[in-house]
Amino acid sequence: MDQFFDFIINNKEILYFIILAVFVGIEVIGGVPSVLHTPLMSGANAIHGVVVVGAIIVMLDSDPENILGLGLGFLAVILGTLNVVGGFVVTDRMLEMFKKK
Repeated sequence: MDQFFDFIINNKEILYFIILAVFVGIEVIGGVPSVLHTPLMSGANAIHGVVVVGAIIVMLDSDPENILGLGLGFLAVILGTLNVVGGFVVTDRMLEMFKKK
């Protein structure tokens, strides 16, 4: 538990930056009109594949004894993959609306 608190104390600037990025992201996404929301989000979710590749690279370079790092990397791979698949599903459903019946 002391390692956790030491990590927070040593990296508080990074944690502040992540929290600020979350709030800025919420404000930016909230300002997008609903007509543009689906195409923009489906494209952004497809680009999320970079996160999957990055998480795999980080997991490969991680120490096998670092359970927290491996667990977070695994979680990043799973969530990133779900986001990529969801982006393609949304894009496919959106394109289905424009096909002639």
